[in-house]
Amino acid sequence: MEPRHNEFEQPIGVPVLDWKGAEAPGRAPLTGRYCRIEPVDVERHAADLYDAYSSAADARDWTYLNVGPFESLAAYREHLTRMAASPDPLHHTVIDLATGKAVGTLALMRIDRVNGVIEVGHVTYSPRLKQTRIATDAMFLVMTQVFDGLGYRRFEWKCDSLNAPSRAAALRYGFTFEGIFRQAIVYHQRNRDTAWFSVIDGEWPALRASYARWLDAGNFDAQGKQIERLAHLIAQQRAA
Repeated sequence: MEPRHNEFEQPIGVPVLDWKGAEAPGRAPLTGRYCRIEPVDVERHAADLYDAYSSAADARDWTYLNVGPFESLAAYREHLTRMAASPDPLHHTVIDLATGKAVGTLALMRIDRVNGVIEVGHVTYSPRLKQTRIATDAMFLVMTQVFDGLGYRRFEWKCDSLNAPSRAAALRYGFTFEGIFRQAIVYHQRNRDTAWFSVIDGEWPALRASYARWLDAGNFDAQGKQIERLAHLIAQQRAA
Protein backbone atom coordinates (compact mmCIF):
# COMPACT_ATOMS: atom_id res chain seq x y z
CA MET A 1 0.00 0.00 0.00
CA GLU A 2 1.33 3.37 -0.99
CA PRO A 3 1.74 5.75 1.96
CA ARG A 4 -0.43 8.82 2.28
CA HIS A 5 1.19 12.20 1.95
CA ASN A 6 0.52 15.46 3.73
CA GLU A 7 0.35 18.91 2.19
CA PHE A 8 4.18 19.01 2.14
CA GLU A 9 4.32 15.74 0.14
CA GLN A 10 5.82 13.95 3.14
CA PRO A 11 4.75 10.31 3.65
CA ILE A 12 2.61 9.84 6.77
CA GLY A 13 0.98 6.91 8.54
CA VAL A 14 -2.52 5.57 8.08
CA PRO A 15 -5.23 7.41 10.01
CA VAL A 16 -6.40 6.07 13.37
CA LEU A 17 -9.80 7.66 13.61
CA ASP A 18 -11.69 8.21 16.87
CA TRP A 19 -8.91 6.62 18.92
CA LYS A 20 -9.50 7.22 22.62
CA GLY A 21 -6.94 4.87 24.13
CA ALA A 22 -7.23 1.42 25.67
CA GLU A 23 -8.57 0.38 29.06
CA ALA A 24 -6.51 -0.61 32.07
CA PRO A 25 -6.33 -4.36 32.80
CA GLY A 26 -8.69 -5.37 35.59
CA ARG A 27 -8.28 -7.92 38.33
CA ALA A 28 -11.23 -10.17 37.57
CA PRO A 29 -10.33 -13.84 36.95
CA LEU A 30 -10.30 -15.12 33.37
CA THR A 31 -11.49 -18.68 32.85
CA GLY A 32 -10.78 -20.77 29.76
CA ARG A 33 -11.13 -24.41 28.76
CA TYR A 34 -8.19 -25.70 30.78
CA CYS A 35 -7.06 -22.92 33.10
CA ARG A 36 -8.04 -19.86 35.08
CA ILE A 37 -5.90 -16.75 35.34
CA GLU A 38 -6.26 -14.63 38.46
CA PRO A 39 -4.20 -11.95 40.22
CA VAL A 40 -1.37 -13.26 42.37
CA ASP A 41 -2.46 -14.02 45.93
CA VAL A 42 0.32 -14.95 48.34
CA GLU A 43 -1.78 -16.95 50.78
CA ARG A 44 -3.61 -18.96 48.12
CA HIS A 45 -0.83 -19.42 45.57
CA ALA A 46 2.63 -19.39 47.19
CA ALA A 47 2.77 -23.00 48.37
CA ASP A 48 1.38 -24.43 45.13
CA LEU A 49 3.73 -22.38 42.98
CA TYR A 50 6.81 -23.20 45.03
CA ASP A 51 5.92 -26.89 44.88
CA ALA A 52 5.36 -26.70 41.10
CA TYR A 53 8.68 -24.94 40.48
CA SER A 54 10.47 -27.38 42.78
CA SER A 55 9.35 -30.26 40.56
CA ALA A 56 11.95 -29.22 37.98
CA ALA A 57 15.04 -31.41 37.74
CA ASP A 58 17.39 -28.42 37.90
CA ALA A 59 17.47 -24.61 37.90
CA ARG A 60 17.71 -24.02 34.15
CA ASP A 61 14.23 -22.46 33.98
CA TRP A 62 15.56 -19.45 35.92
CA THR A 63 18.57 -18.73 33.68
CA TYR A 64 16.85 -16.01 31.64
CA LEU A 65 14.81 -14.52 34.49
CA ASN A 66 16.09 -11.76 36.75
CA VAL A 67 14.92 -13.60 39.88
CA GLY A 68 15.27 -17.08 41.38
CA PRO A 69 15.80 -19.87 41.88
CA PHE A 70 14.41 -19.83 45.42
CA GLU A 71 15.92 -22.07 48.06
CA SER A 72 12.93 -22.06 50.40
CA LEU A 73 9.21 -21.42 50.49
CA ALA A 74 9.85 -18.43 52.75
CA ALA A 75 12.13 -16.85 50.14
CA TYR A 76 9.58 -17.46 47.42
CA ARG A 77 6.78 -15.98 49.55
CA GLU A 78 8.81 -12.78 49.92
CA HIS A 79 9.20 -12.60 46.16
CA LEU A 80 5.51 -13.32 45.54
CA THR A 81 4.56 -10.63 48.07
CA ARG A 82 6.45 -8.07 46.00
CA MET A 83 4.77 -9.35 42.85
CA ALA A 84 1.31 -9.07 44.38
CA ALA A 85 1.92 -5.43 45.34
CA SER A 86 2.98 -4.34 41.84
CA PRO A 87 0.45 -2.54 39.60
CA ASP A 88 2.78 -2.70 36.58
CA PRO A 89 3.87 -5.42 36.01
CA LEU A 90 0.45 -6.75 36.98
CA HIS A 91 1.21 -10.35 37.92
CA HIS A 92 -1.25 -13.22 37.46
CA THR A 93 -1.26 -16.85 38.52
CA VAL A 94 -2.22 -19.65 36.13
CA ILE A 95 -4.48 -22.25 37.76
CA ASP A 96 -4.89 -25.75 36.30
CA LEU A 97 -8.66 -26.33 36.26
CA ALA A 98 -8.20 -30.10 36.43
CA THR A 99 -6.32 -29.97 39.74
CA GLY A 100 -7.17 -26.53 41.11
CA LYS A 101 -3.44 -25.96 41.64
CA ALA A 102 -1.34 -22.93 40.72
CA VAL A 103 1.25 -23.99 38.13
CA GLY A 104 2.84 -20.76 36.88
CA THR A 105 2.68 -16.99 36.58
CA LEU A 106 2.72 -14.30 33.91
CA ALA A 107 2.27 -10.55 33.91
CA LEU A 108 0.78 -7.73 31.86
CA MET A 109 3.32 -4.93 31.87
CA ARG A 110 4.56 -1.72 30.29
CA ILE A 111 0.90 -0.79 30.09
CA ASP A 112 0.58 2.13 27.67
CA ARG A 113 -3.13 2.96 27.49
CA VAL A 114 -2.62 6.16 25.52
CA ASN A 115 -1.05 4.36 22.57
CA GLY A 116 -2.75 1.01 23.09
CA VAL A 117 0.43 -1.01 23.71
CA ILE A 118 0.87 -3.72 26.33
CA GLU A 119 3.38 -6.51 26.95
CA VAL A 120 3.18 -10.01 28.37
CA GLY A 121 6.24 -10.73 30.48
CA HIS A 122 7.66 -12.41 33.57
CA VAL A 123 6.37 -15.67 32.11
CA THR A 124 7.40 -18.24 34.71
CA TYR A 125 5.97 -21.65 33.86
CA SER A 126 6.61 -24.76 35.94
CA PRO A 127 7.15 -28.22 34.40
CA ARG A 128 3.47 -28.91 35.16
CA LEU A 129 2.48 -26.14 32.75
CA LYS A 130 5.08 -26.02 29.99
CA GLN A 131 4.15 -27.63 26.66
CA THR A 132 0.58 -28.33 27.78
CA ARG A 133 -2.83 -27.19 26.61
CA ILE A 134 -2.92 -25.04 29.75
CA ALA A 135 -0.03 -22.89 28.51
CA THR A 136 -1.74 -22.17 25.19
CA ASP A 137 -5.09 -21.59 26.86
CA ALA A 138 -3.47 -19.05 29.18
CA MET A 139 -2.02 -17.11 26.25
CA PHE A 140 -5.37 -17.22 24.46
CA LEU A 141 -7.12 -15.82 27.53
CA VAL A 142 -4.62 -12.98 27.84
CA MET A 143 -4.79 -12.09 24.13
CA THR A 144 -8.58 -12.17 24.18
CA GLN A 145 -8.65 -9.77 27.11
CA VAL A 146 -6.01 -7.48 25.59
CA PHE A 147 -7.62 -7.13 22.17
CA ASP A 148 -11.33 -7.86 22.61
CA GLY A 149 -11.83 -6.76 26.19
CA LEU A 150 -9.49 -3.80 26.59
CA GLY A 151 -9.02 -2.51 23.06
CA TYR A 152 -5.22 -2.55 22.70
CA ARG A 153 -3.63 -2.14 19.28
CA ARG A 154 -0.33 -3.91 19.99
CA PHE A 155 0.67 -6.86 22.20
CA GLU A 156 4.40 -7.40 22.82
CA TRP A 157 6.64 -10.30 23.83
CA LYS A 158 10.30 -9.68 24.67
CA CYS A 159 13.04 -12.03 25.81
CA ASP A 160 16.79 -12.51 25.97
CA SER A 161 17.89 -13.05 22.38
CA LEU A 162 19.74 -16.20 23.53
CA ASN A 163 16.61 -17.71 25.07
CA ALA A 164 15.76 -20.14 22.28
CA PRO A 165 12.72 -21.73 23.97
CA SER A 166 11.12 -18.32 24.60
CA ARG A 167 11.75 -17.20 21.03
CA ALA A 168 10.24 -20.43 19.71
CA ALA A 169 7.19 -20.01 21.97
CA ALA A 170 6.60 -16.48 20.71
CA LEU A 171 6.60 -17.64 17.11
CA ARG A 172 4.36 -20.61 17.89
CA TYR A 173 1.86 -18.27 19.55
CA GLY A 174 1.68 -16.17 16.39
CA PHE A 175 3.94 -13.26 17.35
CA THR A 176 6.04 -11.64 14.62
CA PHE A 177 9.77 -11.20 15.22
CA GLU A 178 10.72 -7.53 14.87
CA GLY A 179 14.41 -7.42 15.66
CA ILE A 180 17.10 -7.25 18.34
CA PHE A 181 17.68 -4.38 20.75
CA ARG A 182 21.40 -4.65 21.44
CA GLN A 183 22.75 -4.23 24.99
CA ALA A 184 19.27 -3.49 26.25
CA ILE A 185 19.63 -4.81 29.81
CA VAL A 186 22.26 -5.84 32.35
CA TYR A 187 21.15 -8.71 34.59
CA HIS A 188 23.00 -11.36 36.57
CA GLN A 189 26.12 -9.30 35.79
CA ARG A 190 25.83 -10.10 32.09
CA ASN A 191 24.57 -8.41 28.97
CA ARG A 192 21.16 -9.05 27.47
CA ASP A 193 20.33 -8.31 23.88
CA THR A 194 16.52 -8.30 23.74
CA ALA A 195 14.48 -9.96 20.99
CA TRP A 196 11.22 -8.14 20.24
CA PHE A 197 8.01 -9.78 19.01
CA SER A 198 4.48 -8.45 18.58
CA VAL A 199 0.91 -9.16 17.57
CA ILE A 200 -1.18 -6.24 16.31
CA ASP A 201 -4.94 -5.90 16.36
CA GLY A 202 -5.37 -6.50 12.63
CA GLU A 203 -3.75 -9.94 13.05
CA TRP A 204 -5.88 -10.93 16.01
CA PRO A 205 -9.02 -12.27 14.23
CA ALA A 206 -6.99 -14.94 12.39
CA LEU A 207 -5.14 -15.83 15.57
CA ARG A 208 -8.38 -16.00 17.57
CA ALA A 209 -9.84 -18.52 15.13
CA SER A 210 -6.64 -20.59 15.14
CA TYR A 211 -6.44 -20.74 18.92
CA ALA A 212 -10.09 -21.74 19.21
CA ARG A 213 -9.60 -24.60 16.74
CA TRP A 214 -6.40 -25.79 18.42
CA LEU A 215 -7.86 -25.73 21.94
CA ASP A 216 -11.02 -27.60 20.94
CA ALA A 217 -11.19 -31.05 22.56
CA GLY A 218 -11.63 -32.59 19.10
CA ASN A 219 -8.08 -31.53 18.21
CA PHE A 220 -6.63 -34.08 20.63
CA ASP A 221 -6.60 -37.86 20.41
CA ALA A 222 -7.38 -40.30 23.23
CA GLN A 223 -3.82 -39.94 24.56
CA GLY A 224 -4.08 -36.13 24.58
CA LYS A 225 -1.76 -35.67 21.60
CA GLN A 226 -2.53 -32.76 19.29
CA ILE A 227 -3.90 -33.57 15.85
CA GLU A 228 -3.20 -30.22 14.18
CA ARG A 229 -0.34 -27.97 15.27
CA LEU A 230 -1.14 -24.40 16.29
CA ALA A 231 1.50 -23.02 13.93
CA HIS A 232 -0.11 -24.90 11.04
CA LEU A 233 -3.57 -23.56 11.91
CA ILE A 234 -2.22 -20.00 12.13
CA ALA A 235 -0.49 -20.34 8.76
CA GLN A 236 -3.76 -21.60 7.22
CA GLN A 237 -5.74 -18.68 8.60
CA ARG A 238 -3.19 -16.12 7.45
CA ALA A 239 -3.20 -17.59 3.95
CA ALA A 240 -7.00 -17.61 3.69
